[in-house]
Amino acid sequence: MYQIDPIDHQHDEAIQHKIDNKTKPIGALGELENLAMQLAQILGDPIVIRRPKLLVFAGDHGIAASGVSIVPSEVTTQMVVNFLEGGAAINVFCRQSGFEMEVIDCGIAQQLDMPGLIDQRLGAGTNPIHRQAAMTIGAVKQGFALAKSRVAHHHAQGTNLLGFGEMGIGNTSSASAIMAAALNIEVADCVGRGTGIDAATLKRKQHLIEEALRIHETSLADPIELLAALGGFEIVQITGAMLAAAELKMVIVVDGFITTAAAIMAVKINPRCRDYMVFAHKSDERGHMLMLEFLQARPLLNLGMRLGEGTGAAMALPVIEAAAGFYNEMASFDDMGIDIDTKQPPIS
Repeated sequence: MYQIDPIDHQHDEAIQHKIDNKTKPIGALGELENLAMQLAQILGDPIVIRRPKLLVFAGDHGIAASGVSIVPSEVTTQMVVNFLEGGAAINVFCRQSGFEMEVIDCGIAQQLDMPGLIDQRLGAGTNPIHRQAAMTIGAVKQGFALAKSRVAHHHAQGTNLLGFGEMGIGNTSSASAIMAAALNIEVADCVGRGTGIDAATLKRKQHLIEEALRIHETSLADPIELLAALGGFEIVQITGAMLAAAELKMVIVVDGFITTAAAIMAVKINPRCRDYMVFAHKSDERGHMLMLEFLQARPLLNLGMRLGEGTGAAMALPVIEAAAGFYNEMASFDDMGIDIDTKQPPIS
């Protein structure tokens, strides 16, 4: 389905030597050094990040009508309008970090006609997953095709790093169901409070997800069938976009709980895409740490955030650029004429 090349490791020794030979103790820049290695493997030497783009995919979920959120589905549309008008947290963070931002309608309930909104609608919200499949397999494949086309567009414009965000009331329910099915763990370990629901609503949410897993039990082994049964239109397109980005050797910046569910599905479809993923932060949403552990991922930030929208990815871009910056610009011991083997620590 996707022809993703494995990461090229033939220059790893030279990359590591360049990192170690910078004017610092070996390992002193911590995770930035690991990140620089990954960026150099993907983008080459020097590391040049071109036109970083953050794509926010929006879609509504049928399960939201069953009271799994403190806010109604209409808020999805209202927040999309907010994104387009520049007033949301993700807009602020993108302006600060230098991300170009794009909003994609994958299937919100109320269709909008607004400048800047990309129409990739698969419907007006998914079916309620606890009663029937969220969508058809055909819709999943259509979503992948649309996402691939959009990624190709940005790649052709020179972009080589994509961040991913989402909006959709009810999408933590879909992501929790995907997590439980893909990781084969108990629903209680996956379901969190999402928008801030109370204990009774949390219990209802857990029950509905358990029901969804029960009625779709025979459709959970194959990742495409799983997405059709439990996914959201935005989760499907994020999954497809991540695979397409890896195919084009782009850096993939994964945000929080919802986008990590998509990342898991992408890895299930083609494990090679994992090497192209940078994990922005640890979400405060229950279950996210288990997702990260499953993917053997070390998040760059831990700020207690659980907003979604791609906000964690936007916050991580300066860290990513710092890793590229030190790799490209920091002097080496050779530049300074210092023999690293005989260099002694300063006398205090």
